[in-house]
Amino acid sequence: MSSPAFDAVTLEVIWRRMISAADEAGKTLQRTSFSTLVNESNDFACVLTDARGQSLVQNTDSIPSFIGSLPITVKHFLEVIGVDDMAPGDFLVCNDPWVATGHLNDITIAKPIFRGGRLIGFAASTAHAPDIGGKVRSVVAREVFEEGFHIPAMHLMRRGEPDATLFKLLRAAVRTPDQTEGDIWAQVTGLNLMESRVHELMDEYGLANLDAFAAEIHGRCETAMRKAIAGVPDGRYEHGLTTDGVGHPFTFKVTVTIDGDRCIIDYTGTEAQVGRAINCCMTYTFAMSAYAMKAALLPDLPNNEGIFHTIEVTAPEGTIVNPRRPVAVGGRMATGHYLPPLIFGALAQVLPDKVMAAAGSPLWSIIQTGVDAAGRTYANTLFFNGGTGATAKVDGQNCFSWPSNISNVPIELVERNTPLFVGMKRLRDGSGGPGRRRGGLGQEIEITVESETAVGIIFMAERLTYPAQGLNGGEPGALGEVLIDGRPTDVRADHVLTKGQTITLRTPGGGGFEDPTGREVDLHDADRRAGYA
Repeated sequence: MSSPAFDAVTLEVIWRRMISAADEAGKTLQRTSFSTLVNESNDFACVLTDARGQSLVQNTDSIPSFIGSLPITVKHFLEVIGVDDMAPGDFLVCNDPWVATGHLNDITIAKPIFRGGRLIGFAASTAHAPDIGGKVRSVVAREVFEEGFHIPAMHLMRRGEPDATLFKLLRAAVRTPDQTEGDIWAQVTGLNLMESRVHELMDEYGLANLDAFAAEIHGRCETAMRKAIAGVPDGRYEHGLTTDGVGHPFTFKVTVTIDGDRCIIDYTGTEAQVGRAINCCMTYTFAMSAYAMKAALLPDLPNNEGIFHTIEVTAPEGTIVNPRRPVAVGGRMATGHYLPPLIFGALAQVLPDKVMAAAGSPLWSIIQTGVDAAGRTYANTLFFNGGTGATAKVDGQNCFSWPSNISNVPIELVERNTPLFVGMKRLRDGSGGPGRRRGGLGQEIEITVESETAVGIIFMAERLTYPAQGLNGGEPGALGEVLIDGRPTDVRADHVLTKGQTITLRTPGGGGFEDPTGREVDLHDADRRAGYA
């Protein structure tokens, strides 16, 4: 039985239903997960690939970094495990930073999909585990071995039978054994559903495999992306920025080369890798770079491998954006989240209406650990967003995660799941960078420790020294601040707090766009009335 050719209407219907299958898998994962990282913060993605590991569709609310990195991991499964060692009912697993998402905390699982005895694709997902052991993404780690439980590419299940030894070792290594294992089973449940929906769709349309469908959408999307790239004037567009760094400021440099319908992004000149957990593996570097180009050139087209075929990303080995093993990488988003605004800064020279000023990211978080009154270990990750940058058309969004669509954690869940009391949470007046279009506002949060036992606190915070820059004459957003008991603290250090101590977070504002003197009077007045100015 061969797969039929597709007319435009049938292709669109099948494409949208494949996306719906991924969306349904994502909702299943979210609703059955044990941790707030998935069910509240949205730190996961589901992807369907073809038999070669090339992405076809992803769930609509996917994390941009996972969209770009998940297919790389599936291809790694094919390389090191091989089709001959895969069977119906198998599940494959990996969290190796260099072939997965860039740090151990994200667990990638893929289910090979068979039809008529032949491999036709993979249902795959990545989810941020509530804990993976080790130093809990502490920046002080120097090697990946300090950062937690390492799962090389291997079978999680064979023909439906779990690897009991793997689960036993994992549970012994993490602070949250029930939550971490529970989220893995939530991923399995979602992938089973995706596989089922794909088979139903293939039955309905008489598809023996996904080859023709994959070739059609990959070809169409690659053609569309190449056309968009060719619309950019040929040239080399360079940009650089400086970040807070660790011990000293870090330098980032990019050259975006447009040559006809080809795009090459090169990070030569960027900071060398460092002996702290802030390095960013190439998988994550590629994902963030491809996301930035697609967001600028073709934002409305669904993501798939056809788009990735058009973008080449290079970085010298041994740099902070392409580090060598076994350097620590747990806080890689504190590097990787700078790459989209870096690329936008380069493109602003030629595409000023298609880019955004810098956001008050990388994403801020508190990782809180401890031992409860019953002697059980636990860990919680709480996200706090700054403001996004403005564009030529609109002001930046307040307290909105970019370039990773991670949600703020509701106060009610913070207080339910942690020994922390949130006394205040509000917008930071005036924190958005001035411009004809204003940057988004950050937020201010005051937290009090209520635990009877000491708690460990790790901060992931950036833009305390170097703010989110504006574009085309726009001004920078406000710097972030982190205080313990009212005094500025070292966010690169691990902290132990006791009952009654307080934490104050003031997340950065986004950069403004174009000269502030061009802002309309009615918008100035609205800002003052809302307290934004």
